[in-house]
Amino acid sequence: MGKGASRGVAKWRKQMARKDENESSGIVVATGSADETRQLAVELAPLLAPGDFIALMGPLGAGKTCFVQGLAAGLGVEGQVHSPTFVLMRVHRGPVTLCHADAYRLDSAEELLDLGFDDWLDGCVIALEWADRVAEALPAERIEVEMSYDGEGRRIVLRGIGQRPASIVEKLKHEDTGD
Repeated sequence: MGKGASRGVAKWRKQMARKDENESSGIVVATGSADETRQLAVELAPLLAPGDFIALMGPLGAGKTCFVQGLAAGLGVEGQVHSPTFVLMRVHRGPVTLCHADAYRLDSAEELLDLGFDDWLDGCVIALEWADRVAEALPAERIEVEMSYDGEGRRIVLRGIGQRPASIVEKLKHEDTGD
């Protein structure tokens, strides 16, 4: 996606930023294509470090895997990124390791913990699709990415839960706008 499209995403972020009483600052972004969804994640990636957790939520086909593809690109991961629905987790090596997991086929948070989920937390950036299915297992500090359909495009809400995630979301909000 070209520079003009990236500025369009930043414009949406600035116009739609909000802060609710019971959560940290959030950003609402409207994207019109898979490329714009990926670009939003590319912009987020440089702000992340091992131990950061991205909880992706939304209906089938909303763009969760596209978002993770953008994270991977922004983290310097080479190669294809596919949904880990049937393998539950894929590890993508790069300058920062990305652990891409999927809770769609899990019946409980306990199943996720049984897979050694806790062991992943420190050594990589974790992106968990269908995180709402295992909400009890999610770390207290995380970035929530809630995706939904918005006509032909997508509505993406990013919220930082906890001090570090909230600061990351704030930095992302102001990254391209110069605020």
